[in-house]
Amino acid sequence: MSCHAESATSSDLVLGTTASGITMIRLITLLFLFSVAASAGQPLVVAHRGLLRHAPENTLASFRACLELRIGFEFDVEQTKDGHLVCIHDNTVDRTTDGTGRVSELTLKQIQTLDAGRWFDPRFTGENVPTVEEVLQLAAEYRQHNVLIAVDLKAEHVGQQVVQLALKHKVLHRLIFIGRTIQDPKLRRQIRNESAKAQTAAVANNTNEFAAALTDADASWVYVRFLPTKQQVEAVHQAEKRVFIAGATVSGNVPANWEHTVQVGVDAVLTDYPLPLRSMTRTR
Repeated sequence: MSCHAESATSSDLVLGTTASGITMIRLITLLFLFSVAASAGQPLVVAHRGLLRHAPENTLASFRACLELRIGFEFDVEQTKDGHLVCIHDNTVDRTTDGTGRVSELTLKQIQTLDAGRWFDPRFTGENVPTVEEVLQLAAEYRQHNVLIAVDLKAEHVGQQVVQLALKHKVLHRLIFIGRTIQDPKLRRQIRNESAKAQTAAVANNTNEFAAALTDADASWVYVRFLPTKQQVEAVHQAEKRVFIAGATVSGNVPANWEHTVQVGVDAVLTDYPLPLRSMTRTR
């Protein structure tokens, strides 16, 4: 196993390979699968770039594992030279594939020849950079699961296209648009104009920005980067909106901060440690 992948525990995942050679993730026990659904009143868990500590980030293998565990995930959107939307965090393919170059200067065909798994662990050799449509098709296979999928728009001018794809695959109700969206009122308006059912977020980096985010007409979520008070969360709920928390306060393995989000009623938590967070909420 490479230095990137972590060994599995009793509440983690192990790797497997199908006869066709496609790398997959399977569960250690069915018990974990059946007990993983969030209880009423618990925040939705959103895995940053998928299970990035257990599988290569932003790949279908990682996202499928999340969905099997009834955990939401976050994915990043870049645009290729020929206008296709692909799921990758960086604006180059250098870090997470065996290729080099800017995403915007490569065609989809060129990107699809790259290996997006081996860098993480040889057992993921053959994983590709997925298209956004492939990610949404996968989400549609698990449409019955109550998960939240966060869309981090890295590329410019692609929000409406993602909405159209989500409508096509009937998963728009599972998506929350973040990334550029949280700081760009014009983009929020464009996304909402494409579909009134699209969920967008406005950011509050601190308490001073909270009121503006709360009253934003085109945001159905308040995206906070600080630990909110119970009164602030209640104010969001009274406005018929929801609270999404991300950033350093919750991204790491910080049980005390996660516990705070549960106690004050935060609706969704984006973290690099989704399995420990899910374990904590299951044992409450």
